[in-house]
Amino acid sequence: MSITRESVAGLIDHTLLKPEATPDQVAALCREAAELNVFSVCVSPSQLPLPAGGLPSTIAVATVCGFPSGSHAASVKAAEAAQAVRDGATEVDMVINLGLAKSGDWDALTAEIAAVKKAVGSVLLKVIIESAALTDDEIVAACQASEAAGADYVKTSTGFHPAGGATAAAVRLMAATVGGRLGVKASGGIRTAAAATEMIEAGATRLGLSGSRAILEALSSGTEVTGPGGSY
Repeated sequence: MSITRESVAGLIDHTLLKPEATPDQVAALCREAAELNVFSVCVSPSQLPLPAGGLPSTIAVATVCGFPSGSHAASVKAAEAAQAVRDGATEVDMVINLGLAKSGDWDALTAEIAAVKKAVGSVLLKVIIESAALTDDEIVAACQASEAAGADYVKTSTGFHPAGGATAAAVRLMAATVGGRLGVKASGGIRTAAAATEMIEAGATRLGLSGSRAILEALSSGTEVTGPGGSY
């Protein structure tokens, strides 16, 4: 794809997942999302439902479940995801149980993802695999489990794991594994236009960003600008 300000905006989940985020900050995020014409906003499930009229209908509403550790029972993740859909989420980003991945229990991991997918129905499901905490073989297996369970996207990171966030190498491996059958979301530590461009060139079809404005302004001007930082 041609990487322009407009094309990148159409890939962005404009994100605010800091635990101290306030309703006023979420409202500001929605106003900024409308101004920037991004794909979606992504907020914590406790911030749903969004205030009526707070977001244009053209912008999707994403949330998270099992966030950020992933160490919740599958039934709890499924219930949290189902509640989020009732509260207006049109996309759900779930965190896998990393212990299952690290121990190689791929059947249990597939079952966990399938339980959340069943709970959300036709709502788009992204599976956060925390790629920085996995080996290449584990990344491949986690992507395969996500596909087998009926997920719509695989996603690199929460942005909160100490192992780190997205890398172009992980995105490239994930994209090769799912082969266009699932989307690939890069998130975690993407704070510059150069980093966003690198992720897209590696195969990302969605970007999770908290510094969306700075990145889009850099793309518009052709001048590299570092975003405001933060964990996401």
